[in-house]
Amino acid sequence: MKILVCTDGSDNSKKALEEAAVIAEGCKVNEVALIHVYEPKLDPKAPSWGSRDYALTEKDNEYICKLLEEEKEDRKRILEDAVKFMKDRNVNARAILEEGHPAHTIVNLASQEGFDMIIMGSRGLGGLKKAFLGSISSAVIQEAENCTVAVVK
Repeated sequence: MKILVCTDGSDNSKKALEEAAVIAEGCKVNEVALIHVYEPKLDPKAPSWGSRDYALTEKDNEYICKLLEEEKEDRKRILEDAVKFMKDRNVNARAILEEGHPAHTIVNLASQEGFDMIIMGSRGLGGLKKAFLGSISSAVIQEAENCTVAVVK
């Protein structure tokens, strides 16, 4: 069995890590992978950044690149903490950091690498929340094929 655990540092994703550790300890699990997918908040290539009225200066570009690098380091720390959490429970896990649309990236990776199960929290650190489940978990449930999806509350 191969398990893909989604993490974003939120309380619900920590609950998903806990559930994955229990499953990995109690079942014959061949692989546990922890994935964090993020959509960059800043994109200096976006048309709105540079227009006829305002062109980005070299200093602007440097500042944006610095912010993007800091954001990426924060994302790496989330994964490092998740790997440590699993290691403390005697579960070996590999970390995957991806950029893109979270739901599509998670589903595509699960399909490409043949994961049997996706475990995720019901809500993450995203903006507006849906009534019962977060938009990412809802989309993963709808899109995942040939794979069990466990949503932890």
